[in-house]
Amino acid sequence: MTPTQKWSEQGWAFLQLLLVASFSQRVKPVCRQRGDLENPQLSKDGYIILGGIFSFHSSWKEKQDTYMHKPLPLECTSLNFRDFQFAQAMIFAIEEINNSTDLLPGISLGYKIYDTCGSIARSVRVALALANSNEITIAQSEAPCTRPAQVQAIIGETSSSPCMAIATVIGPFHIPLISHFATCACLSDKSRYPSFLRTIPSDYYQSRALAQLVKHFGWTWVGAIRSNNDYGNNGMATFTEAAQQLGICLEYSVSFFRTDPPIKIQKIIDIVKASTSKVIVAFLSHMDMDVLIHALSDHNLTGYQWVGSESWIFDSQIAERDQHHILDGAIGLSIPNAHVSGMRDFILDVKPLISSGTEMFTEFWETLFSCKFNQSNSSAENQRECTGHEDLSELQHGFTDMSLMPIFNNVYKGVYAVAHALHNILGCNETCNYKMQLDPFIILKHLQKIDFKTKEGDEVFFNENGDPAAKYEIVNWQLGENGIVDFVTVGLYDASLPADKQLSLQNKSLIWTQNSKQVPVSVCSQKCSPGTRKVLQKGKPVCCYDCIRCAEGEMSNTTDSVICVRCPPEFWSNSRRDACVKKESEFLSYEEIMGVLLTAASLFGTCMTAKTPIVRANNSELSFLLLFSLTLCFLCSLTFIGRPSEWSCMLRHTAFGITFVLCISCVLGKTMVVLMAFRASLPGSNVMKWFGPTQQRLSVLVFTLVQVVICILWLTISPPFPFKNFQVIKDKIILECALGSTLGFWAVLGYIGVLATFCFFLAFLARKLPDNFNEAKFITFSMLIFCAVWITFIPAYVSSPGKFSVAVEIFAILASSFGLLICTFIPKCYIILLRPEKNTKKSIMGKGHKRSFVH
Repeated sequence: MTPTQKWSEQGWAFLQLLLVASFSQRVKPVCRQRGDLENPQLSKDGYIILGGIFSFHSSWKEKQDTYMHKPLPLECTSLNFRDFQFAQAMIFAIEEINNSTDLLPGISLGYKIYDTCGSIARSVRVALALANSNEITIAQSEAPCTRPAQVQAIIGETSSSPCMAIATVIGPFHIPLISHFATCACLSDKSRYPSFLRTIPSDYYQSRALAQLVKHFGWTWVGAIRSNNDYGNNGMATFTEAAQQLGICLEYSVSFFRTDPPIKIQKIIDIVKASTSKVIVAFLSHMDMDVLIHALSDHNLTGYQWVGSESWIFDSQIAERDQHHILDGAIGLSIPNAHVSGMRDFILDVKPLISSGTEMFTEFWETLFSCKFNQSNSSAENQRECTGHEDLSELQHGFTDMSLMPIFNNVYKGVYAVAHALHNILGCNETCNYKMQLDPFIILKHLQKIDFKTKEGDEVFFNENGDPAAKYEIVNWQLGENGIVDFVTVGLYDASLPADKQLSLQNKSLIWTQNSKQVPVSVCSQKCSPGTRKVLQKGKPVCCYDCIRCAEGEMSNTTDSVICVRCPPEFWSNSRRDACVKKESEFLSYEEIMGVLLTAASLFGTCMTAKTPIVRANNSELSFLLLFSLTLCFLCSLTFIGRPSEWSCMLRHTAFGITFVLCISCVLGKTMVVLMAFRASLPGSNVMKWFGPTQQRLSVLVFTLVQVVICILWLTISPPFPFKNFQVIKDKIILECALGSTLGFWAVLGYIGVLATFCFFLAFLARKLPDNFNEAKFITFSMLIFCAVWITFIPAYVSSPGKFSVAVEIFAILASSFGLLICTFIPKCYIILLRPEKNTKKSIMGKGHKRSFVH
C-alpha cells in the first residue's frame, strides 16, 4: 500500500467517525432487541419481580452448526426433577411472603423463572433477559437504554460454573445473584463477583473438612474423581492442598464431565481398577455422579470406600440409581438438616402447574407417571394415557422424596433475604413507600448487611465475602432393612470452632463398603512402628516409604517417625530401638572376677614382701627400704580398683610413680654398693668411704624427691580426674581416670624408665664379679624383667579398651614388683631358710662351698 492510499483510507475513516458523532448528537439513543426472545417457563406478575434461573433439564441434544444459518434453539433433554423442586421452593417462599402482613405489607412479589438446560451459554442468555426485559414482543423498543432492570435480584443457579458466568455478566449492573448450591470458593472473590451471594457454605471449608475426615480414619492413600468444571476443579485443588498438609497422598486425580464421550469415562474405570488405594474422594456434581454410577455398575466396581461432597452425598435419587450397591457405606458432608413447615405439601401440589398446559410441565407429568397425554391409536400400546388427575402422594419417586429439604431451605432463605432487604429499603412498617425508586445496587448493599431469623429459627446473614457460616453434617449411607439407603448423621463439622474441635464424630456405629463394620484400610505403606523411621521410596509420593530400623544409639518412640533421635551421651537405645536406657557404668571393681584376682595377687605380693626375712648386712637399710617400697608398690595397685573418684585418681598415679622410684632407687643403691664393694676390695682403694650408709640414704632421698617434684607439678598444673568415657564402648560408660596432663604422666613413667635403665646398665657391668660377692646378676635379671614389662605395657595400655587398660596397668605394677621381689630376695631366702649351713662366715670367705651369697 502506497502512502497516498494509506492517507486516503485514514481520511475516509475519520470522515465516517465525524458522521456517526454528528448523528448520535441529533438522535436519542434507543435499545433494540437483537436475536430471539426468551420467555420464562414460570412467571407471575407482581409489584417487584424476582428472577429465577434453574436447570429443569440437565442436558441437550448436540447439533452440528454449519455457520451458514443462525443456530436453532437448544433442544433440552433429561428432565431434572431436582431443580424443579428448587423452583417450587422459590415460589413457595414468594407466596408465603405475599400472604404475610409482617414482611413487605401491601407489596406483591412476582417471579420470572427460566430453564437453562444445564448450559452455561443459555444461563448467560436468560440472565441478560432478566436484566433487559427482552421478553417484550415489540421488535424495536424506543425506550431509553438507561431504564431500570427488569428484576431486583436473581435466585440461582444450582452449579458454580453457570453462577460464575452469570455473576460476571450482571456484576457491572449490581444485580444481586443469590445461589443456593454454588459452592466454588472462587465465587468468594468480591473483586470478580461483586454482586454474588449464597446461602450455602463455600467449598473452601468443605474441602478442608473432607481432608480432615479422611485423615481421621487414617486413610493416607486415596484416589480422587472430580467434575471437570469450576466446582470440581477448584474444590479438588483445595482438598489436595489441605490433604498434603495432613500427610495424605493422592494416587490419582481424574476429571470428567457428564457430556464426555464414553471412552474417557472408560479410562477412569481402568485407572480405578489398576489402583491400590481403596478410598475414593468424589468431588462431583449430582449430575456427573449420575453418569459415573452407571459406568461403575456396568463394571461391578464394588469394595471401594467413597467419600463424597455435599452435591451428591445426600441425594436420594443417586441412592436409588445405585442398584449394584457401589456406593454402600459412603461417607461425606451434607448441609445441616432443616425443616420448613408447609413446603413439602406445596412442592407436591403441582397440579395447578400442569393445568397450565405448557410443554415443559406436560413432559414433567408424563415422565413422572410414565403416561402420555392425548394418546392416539398409533401410540405404543404399553403406555397408558395421562388424565392429569393422577395421585402424586402414592408415587414412589425421587420427586416425592424430601431429603433435599436443606437445599430447599437455602432457596427459601435466599428469597427471604431479598424480602428483608426490600423491607428495609422501602421503610416498611404497616405500609411501604411505594414511590421509592428501587435500585439493585442499594438492594445489594442492604443484602450484605441483613441479619434475621426464619420462622424455623435459622439465622441468615452474609459475611464480607457473601458467604454464610460454614457448618456441615457428616452422613453415612446405611442400607435399611427395606433395601433403601438411610442417610444417617454420624458427626458434625463447624468451621467457626478451633481447629482441633471442628470435626466431631458422634458415638454411632458406621457402616462401611460392602456392609462392613470394620474401618477400611487405605495406605501406600503400613505404618512404621516405634524403633524405625520412614525412608521414602524413590520416584513415589511421600506416603510410600520403607521402614528402616534405627541405628545403635538412636531411637524413635512414635509411629511413622521421620527421624531417629540420638540418645543423650549417658543413654543408649534398647534392643527395640524405641527408648533410651541409661548406659551401664563399667569400671574395674572388687566384685568381678578380674578385680578379685588382681586384689588377691596384690595382697599375696604384700604378704610375701612383709614375711621376707631381713638379714644383717652392710646394706640392710637399703634392703629394708626396698622391701618397704615393694610393699607400697603391691598396695598401690589396689588404688586402681574400684569406682574412680577425684582423690583416687590423683593418688593412684602419684603413689605408683613415687613408690616405684623409691623401689628403683633402692635397687640402684644396692647395685652401686656391689660395685663399690668390689672396688674397695682392691689394694689401695678407699671408695667405700664415699658411698657409705649416709650416701646411700641420701641418693635414695634425692632420686625420690625428683619424682615427688614431678608429681607435685603434675597435680598442681593439671591433675588426673574422674572421667566418663562414652567412646570406647558404645553401649557402656567407662568410668576411668583421665590423665589431666599427658606430659605429667609420661614424665613420671619416663623418669622411672631412666632410673631402671641406669640401674640395669650398672648391674650389667657387675654381672661377672666373683660369685660370693655378686648380687648384681640377680639385679640384672630383675631390671631386665622390669624393663620388659614396662616396654610391653605401653602398646598394651594404649590398645586395651575400658577397664582392661586399668587391668593392664595393675598387671604391669604387679609383674614388675614380683620380678624385683623374686630376683632380689628369693635366692637369699633360699639360703637363709633352706640352706642355713651356707649362711656362715666360712662359706662367705670361700672356705666352704664356693658358691654363697652376700647377706
